[in-house]
Amino acid sequence: MPTDLLRDPSTLAALVALPAAGAAVGVWAARRWQRLRRRASPGHGLPSNAPGAGRSERERFLAMLAERAAAAGSASDALCLLSVGLDDFRLVNDRHGRAVGDQVLRAAAARVLGQCGASAPPARIEADEFAIALAAPHAAAQALAHRLIEAFAEPLAADAGPVAVGVSIGIAVAPEHGSGGQLLANAAAAMRAARRSGGGTYALFDPQIEAQQRDETIIARELRQAVARRELELVYQPKIDADSLQVTAVEALLRWRHPALGLVSPVRFIPIAERHGLIEPIGNWVLESALRQAAAWRKAGLRMRVAINVSGYQMRQDDFAVKLEKGLAQYGLQPGRFTCEITESVAMEDTAVTRRAFTRLAKIGVHVSIDDFGTGHSSLATLRRLPAQELKIDRSFVTGIEASEPARTIVRAVVQMAHALNLKVVAEGVENEAQRDLLVRLGCNELQGHLFARPMSARAIAIWASDAPATLAQSFRPSLFKETRLDHAAPTELLHRATVLEPRGRSPARAG
Repeated sequence: MPTDLLRDPSTLAALVALPAAGAAVGVWAARRWQRLRRRASPGHGLPSNAPGAGRSERERFLAMLAERAAAAGSASDALCLLSVGLDDFRLVNDRHGRAVGDQVLRAAAARVLGQCGASAPPARIEADEFAIALAAPHAAAQALAHRLIEAFAEPLAADAGPVAVGVSIGIAVAPEHGSGGQLLANAAAAMRAARRSGGGTYALFDPQIEAQQRDETIIARELRQAVARRELELVYQPKIDADSLQVTAVEALLRWRHPALGLVSPVRFIPIAERHGLIEPIGNWVLESALRQAAAWRKAGLRMRVAINVSGYQMRQDDFAVKLEKGLAQYGLQPGRFTCEITESVAMEDTAVTRRAFTRLAKIGVHVSIDDFGTGHSSLATLRRLPAQELKIDRSFVTGIEASEPARTIVRAVVQMAHALNLKVVAEGVENEAQRDLLVRLGCNELQGHLFARPMSARAIAIWASDAPATLAQSFRPSLFKETRLDHAAPTELLHRATVLEPRGRSPARAG
């Protein structure tokens, strides 16, 4: 494609806003090329948010695809369809706004076209998805997918600065994977499978993907009703002071107890919730439940800090800090005894939206923890600006700390850096005494893991707090929960009644 056309914004607007039939060769491609040339003049770019933008072109694309797929039958006449999806594009709009999002789409269209060439121009099928029809065996389609993934390793240019956006790609081959709309649907299903595996890769369509897609649809449908059906619950895992082995805090962990599917792992349903727009109502439920439980524990005499995991989407919502502040006031909780755990990847987003979210949390005065630290690309300058009080070393480093000198070096460096910034260090995933002893020697402040306690119900926490010195002396030091309970003589049953949450519709326990 001539470089002057690539630089012309109206040409790129046409690519982004007008999905075009991606024929690999022939008269159709030549005519499309002529249309692009004519649209390169000022005034021909259709805005990406124009009503009905690209509808007829999509229909034309599907008609062309059905015709070519019907003709495909031999290796020399193979037809592959690539579905190219921008990873986490929704977050670009959330962080930078729609105007920057449109710029990123135009830059992405130019980059995709630069790899495909004029003979197989991309068609914009969905808001952040392109389709490419390639008259070649699937080996050639895989080679193109690899080039596209490499091309998107470099950030895209926008007014807000470089924006990093990866791609996930699905490949479907005609006629074995269908024709027309079915071929397009199967390529998109393969793309979503690639995205589910972490993104930045490609996948060839497999019939099992259809089954996985059906399972995800069922999970998403059931998850929409989980809150109303009271199927969600919180369990709590203690954090232990490395020197005294006293409990200093508990982390609230979400569980879904489905009546037919049983206990569904959050590793399975949280990504589905994020993809289907369910993370906000679930996050609101977690926040409300953790606040009520913290108030119930406080009323029973337990003075533990309570931590919740906050998703990037939830944190960036303008009303999250408002809900948190109102909830703390409603239940009479001290902000400094409530922790928001935010993953390193989200915390390091140096964007206006993220900075504003952290500013709001700092204003409220809640305890902020940077979770999964060490797995991303942290900026020391960004870390210094964050109103955080602690870092949580990712469990992958703790797991290898006994046998791996590099793991010990990383933990040692994180601890030294954190202490220089007046941050506490929490090591999660502690499974044995050797790991515990190494982490203590390296200077970790708090420990969390199955060596000390598995996640347990709020009721079990109350039992542990009351009876640990008597019943768990062999596993836990008698000092556990010392300094966390004001009423050391409170009987276990009283603690049970004070810490069990009331069913929906009744008045929740309030702080005294």
